[in-house]
Amino acid sequence: MAIKATIYKAKIQLSDIDRNVYGDYPVTIARHPSETDERMLIRLLAFALNVPANNDPVALEFAKDMWEPDEPSHWQKDYTGQIAHWIEVGQPDEKRLLRVAGRAARVSVYSFSANTPIWWKGIESRLTRVRNLSVWQIPAERSRALAGLAQRTMNLQVTVQDGAIWVGDGRRSIEVAPLRLCGQSAS
Repeated sequence: MAIKATIYKAKIQLSDIDRNVYGDYPVTIARHPSETDERMLIRLLAFALNVPANNDPVALEFAKDMWEPDEPSHWQKDYTGQIAHWIEVGQPDEKRLLRVAGRAARVSVYSFSANTPIWWKGIESRLTRVRNLSVWQIPAERSRALAGLAQRTMNLQVTVQDGAIWVGDGRRSIEVAPLRLCGQSAS
């Protein structure tokens, strides 16, 4: 018998002063049996950092990345089904990134492993020319600290100001400073 997903619920209270995006975002996360707390929290962080501006009528959705190999962690599709934004969490291979860069208007990657510099060095020269690709490194010690916020029901506050990001749960707050390896800032 296959192990089923564990369901987590999170309410993200977002104050992104840099992008002028504010709101409460209730999300339900189907956590794959092989997914860690760390990766799940990076998915939540990637969601918060890429929620469309309040006047954008198309929502950012959680996709089935660990269940379906042809889907990302998140995506935003327009009304015609075209992919406006494709978001990966982890270290996808260069062929996948080149393929999706041709299908999506924008592609973002959030890598959080301690070996991110090694992964990026191996593919950087072939991807830095891709204009619609942004690659971010979440420092490993910060992503591990975020994992400590994982609970079946979470109330998370995410504040973004002057490029600094704070994620808290009411008891503790963690500052996260993603390092841009490639591409443009989110807008």
